[in-house]
Amino acid sequence: MSRHMFASAVLLLVLVMMFCGTGGAASSQDTSSDPQSKWRGITDGETVGSLGAPSLLKVGSDVFAIAEAQCKKDGVSFTGVASQPLKTATADPSEEVLEKPEGETQVLEENASDDAKKKLDVSRPTTAVKGNDIYMLVGQYGSKDCQNSDAGGCELLLVKGSVSSGEDANKKIEWKVTETPLKSVDAQPDSWTRLIGSGGSGVKMKDETLVFPVEGTKKAEGDAEVDVKTVSLIIHSKDNTNWNLSKGMSADGCSDPSVVEWEEDKLMMMTACDDGRRRVYESGDKGNTWTEALGTLSRVWGNKHKENEKAVGSGLTTAKIDNRDVLLVTLPVYSKKEKNGNNNGKSVLHLWLTDNTHIVDIGPVSGDEDVAASSLLYNSGESTDELIALYEKKKKDEEKPSPGMVSVLLTEKLKRMNEVLTTWKEVDERVSQLCTSLIAEKDRSTDTACGADKITAGLVGFLSGNFSGNVWRDEYLGVNATVNNKGAAAATVTSTDKGVTFTGRGAGAEWPVGEQGENQLYHFANYNFTLVATVSIDGEPTKEGNIPLVGVRVGSNGKKTKLMELSYGSENKWHVLCSDGNSKEVSSTWETDKTYQVAIMLQNGTQGSVYVDGQRVGGNGECELVNGESKEISHFYIGGDGESAANKEGVSATVKNVFLYNRP
Repeated sequence: MSRHMFASAVLLLVLVMMFCGTGGAASSQDTSSDPQSKWRGITDGETVGSLGAPSLLKVGSDVFAIAEAQCKKDGVSFTGVASQPLKTATADPSEEVLEKPEGETQVLEENASDDAKKKLDVSRPTTAVKGNDIYMLVGQYGSKDCQNSDAGGCELLLVKGSVSSGEDANKKIEWKVTETPLKSVDAQPDSWTRLIGSGGSGVKMKDETLVFPVEGTKKAEGDAEVDVKTVSLIIHSKDNTNWNLSKGMSADGCSDPSVVEWEEDKLMMMTACDDGRRRVYESGDKGNTWTEALGTLSRVWGNKHKENEKAVGSGLTTAKIDNRDVLLVTLPVYSKKEKNGNNNGKSVLHLWLTDNTHIVDIGPVSGDEDVAASSLLYNSGESTDELIALYEKKKKDEEKPSPGMVSVLLTEKLKRMNEVLTTWKEVDERVSQLCTSLIAEKDRSTDTACGADKITAGLVGFLSGNFSGNVWRDEYLGVNATVNNKGAAAATVTSTDKGVTFTGRGAGAEWPVGEQGENQLYHFANYNFTLVATVSIDGEPTKEGNIPLVGVRVGSNGKKTKLMELSYGSENKWHVLCSDGNSKEVSSTWETDKTYQVAIMLQNGTQGSVYVDGQRVGGNGECELVNGESKEISHFYIGGDGESAANKEGVSATVKNVFLYNRP
């Protein structure tokens, strides 16, 4: 399975220079409390123009919304931190929060004389909770942005806070201790032009390590005036005193990271990348190395709607629901601009559920607002579970910014997720009962292929008997296939007790990959996949030419070519087609009305294989795919390729139990 590893010798040098001590971590002397700074509320003449970087945190029974506040006084801009307790037990699942941000915002300034006080930069607040203590990473190192404002310092700051006592509605977060996990700007290496928290939520790992996602930007070698693209990485500490910047990082051009702990001691990081996709990385060594999760979640979700539009952070959290570990994701889905000008590409926040194999869109979370960044909080209580989303409303226009944040209690979405998880479990049990030689891999016996854990491992999609109209529904509730006849009068598709029967020229089903558009739940198929189907041929062709059974196409914009295909022809011969366009007749034969397990497989994006009843056909060599790495998969086709050429004969074939795996 193709994996991309990211580590940097440059960051290793950076780490030594950034932190005190030869071990690469900042000493306690360098992260002591700063007595020269003090938090205060907004005063007369100071206004809040907009809010961003939303995050949610829970301390005890109290839930708080936190956001970056863009403030201004006398034409000078500065940042603050706004916070407000949320009402989770309410009949209204949605509420506007921080509606009067001036009363909920605090700024940090140097504890100097009144005339000399300067406000410190506290942009992109990124929060995590450890016990009853709240930790917040704010500010930025080395950015030109803070030099052009009233900010009195350009450095990352770690703030420690706690919840005040009193009535729930009057509780506030009291920020007290301010530390510097990194040294001052003068001690930083020149290669870094910026280090800043991602905004949103950090994570406390099971081993008590605090982890904050950060962005880093370095200058290009040999050109001190040119900034290269942003990378995503983490900063972490187990004792809250000695901090380490991870040596590994994302690919260039990936920003707005969100981080969660997934499985034991494993971190998962989602980033928004310049190529228009959101890349997901995994690390088992606290960021020393990152592996792109190409076989599961990476590049599934789109990044942004317009090239000139800044990426936004995702809501990302873990949950244990119905005794199953799952990931929950909130991201904007962009509507298409209508011809009459309506919608204008408005973004609607959607909630996604995944167990790192299956993915289901649970549905929209936001209302009529145009949304941007979001945050998620899952709270598992003794009597009930709660899921809360906090999202940022986009500015309505440049002249009239909308500073609103909206909190949504997702009770109905939790019910839907429980229904989905129940379905997944039931389908897994059904599939385990189908244990024949369905996974057609070389040198794998039926016994090893058909264990319950084997047949469902990596199984992403399953087409069985749920067919109506022109839709063949995925049993795992993921991506449905579309049945079509391409306008051929003789083409028919019918559902029988034996499966789905495709008859005539133009009949077939398409299972989309790249054709899904913005969000591609089967993006893994560009690197590794196995498509398995049970088929029977209902008659013998008499004309020349081959009739497709299963295959895959690549390309876009109407120019789709066949990458790999298994077909059947006259004289009961199987035929294998690779991306060179040449169909190769193989020695093995087929019989009418006999059931076969057929499979096509892709490994590492370049090597294809075709199997019939577990035996490779087309020779011992692999089907090497031309341009397999440069063209993305458009869709799979089943029962026919959908073409209605006159020279193609209308013999029927029946297909049932189509399995799609994210592995070869």
